[in-house]
Amino acid sequence: MKRVLITGITGQDGSYLAEFLLSKGYKVYGLTRRTSTPNYERIKHIQDQIELLPGDLLDQQSLTSAVAKANPDEIYNLAAQSFVQTSWSQPVLTGEFTALGATRMLEALRQAKPGARFYQASSSEMFGKAHETPQNENTPFHPRSPYGVAKVYAHWITINYRESYDVFAVSGILFNHESPRRGLEFVTRKISHSVAKIHLKEQDHIVLGNLEAKRDWGFAGDYVEAMWLMLQQSKPDDYVVATGQNHSVKEFVQEAFKVIGISNWQKYVKTSKEFVRPAEVDFLIGDSSKARKVLGWKPKVNFRQLVRMMVESDIKLLEKNHR
Repeated sequence: MKRVLITGITGQDGSYLAEFLLSKGYKVYGLTRRTSTPNYERIKHIQDQIELLPGDLLDQQSLTSAVAKANPDEIYNLAAQSFVQTSWSQPVLTGEFTALGATRMLEALRQAKPGARFYQASSSEMFGKAHETPQNENTPFHPRSPYGVAKVYAHWITINYRESYDVFAVSGILFNHESPRRGLEFVTRKISHSVAKIHLKEQDHIVLGNLEAKRDWGFAGDYVEAMWLMLQQSKPDDYVVATGQNHSVKEFVQEAFKVIGISNWQKYVKTSKEFVRPAEVDFLIGDSSKARKVLGWKPKVNFRQLVRMMVESDIKLLEKNHR
């Protein structure tokens, strides 16, 4: 039986990946930080099938111990301070978690299980002010936030360990991927949750930032399969994972209101400077032809299905909370 260690197992991607690997027969270990209020909401349906180990990306010793205990064949480093907006107010902490956290995980692997295969969660935010459209594995990075900068560091340190220590280490450059498990601070989930509340007459409008920002949005459940496929190859490499289509925040809003039968969505939406980033990433769209060709991966859920899934899930969630 293959063994796996997932950092960030309680997050959106970690929970989908844990489910996916359980279905493949893996013994799943998850790293969790000791906090006064642990949030296991996303994994509670599989909690009895996984083993949680204490560890913190800021603490080298705890990571090395967790790797030694799990003795994994594969390590997926998904943990990070992953909210772009927060990275502006906490730039140093973002660097510690997102950049140096990846380095500590690679060190833990090198010291406790050098033969393990390593996946680093890279991000389309590394392209930032993109130098070409669409973006592929060779597009130069020009990050536009402390989060994007930290992800570039983590990406390059992963390549350095691969080249210097012969570690089987890969990076998945994932474009935006959403789901009903997305945190409420992310714009897509903020929209789906607010639209569900408007539908249930719990609020009458929603306040957003830049409606013109465009993103390449896919479904997180599809993207975790690409992560796994990268670690099954005969040689380590980096891959862009994306749908190859992009949509504006405005289109997301429009689709979300369509789910509840409202076409004049403008009357429910206000905009505020407060939610606009200091430096905006205008146009991200991924070219995932390498992943499609080499890994045989392709997204199954399209944009419209994703928006519907999120809105319907939030309506159910709110109705359940009322009961």
